[in-house]
Amino acid sequence: MWERRLFQYAILLLLAFVWGSSFILMKIGLKSFNSEQAAAIRIVSAWLVLLPLSLQNLRQLRWRETKYLLISGFIGSFIPAFLFTTAQTRIDSALAGMLNSLTPVFTLVVGLVLFNAKATWLQIIGVFIGLIGAVGLISAGQEFSFGNINSYALLVILATMCYALNINVVKTYLTHLRGITITSLSFFFIGPAGLIVFLFSDFKPVFQTSQWLIPFGALALLGIVGTAFAMILMNSLIRYTSAVLASSVTYIIPVFAIFWGLLDHEQVTLMHGAFILLVLMGVYLSTRRKKPNI
Repeated sequence: MWERRLFQYAILLLLAFVWGSSFILMKIGLKSFNSEQAAAIRIVSAWLVLLPLSLQNLRQLRWRETKYLLISGFIGSFIPAFLFTTAQTRIDSALAGMLNSLTPVFTLVVGLVLFNAKATWLQIIGVFIGLIGAVGLISAGQEFSFGNINSYALLVILATMCYALNINVVKTYLTHLRGITITSLSFFFIGPAGLIVFLFSDFKPVFQTSQWLIPFGALALLGIVGTAFAMILMNSLIRYTSAVLASSVTYIIPVFAIFWGLLDHEQVTLMHGAFILLVLMGVYLSTRRKKPNI
């Protein structure tokens, strides 16, 4: 029993490390490639790795599931990949990692608004606390005004909203499929779109230089490990433990994102720390599971 629990926490920490490191990998990739190319390389890398599973799982695909897999692919992976790389052309990777922790908050909001989900008053309070923390993060160190809000940070928040919509779609319409099946089939649809984006970009000047190998490797690693392998880890964690424990990875991801940011000499202030604590408090309250009363 103790060994199994230790294994579960080891998987949890590994998953948090992988996803928490994705932001610094994007930053490295953007040193040679533009935001569209970086996102496309990430998508195509994950697509190629998952392609054998995609072809194998095509036999399970039903026509009525296709539209939900398309939503899951484009809303849950394709669009956020481009939003994150665009955002990280103007914001630090540590800040992107902090704001990414808002995903559970928006998952609750989208569920309430679009999927008739129920929530407790404590969860509603958690949503507001999380949003206050997010506003603080995107204007930290400045006197607050709408003019001081970094519009590129808002792209990260939009990406977390996409994740939230995807989670609710999967939970509502695709729970009869395994997580790896959903991932492989959704990437079967979005992979060619990512390839088209890359091929129609002006990538030739990049490959004519000698500095593209490390950025390309970082983006390929992001796609293979940070997307494909990470989903396998999450699927394994959910299989052997509760969804509540699996979702707690949200609390650890910003720690690794901040760690990598500090190593790369990014500025992380005490004010950032205070606001990330607000965000995590909001995430904790909004994911509390109690009997619905509203």
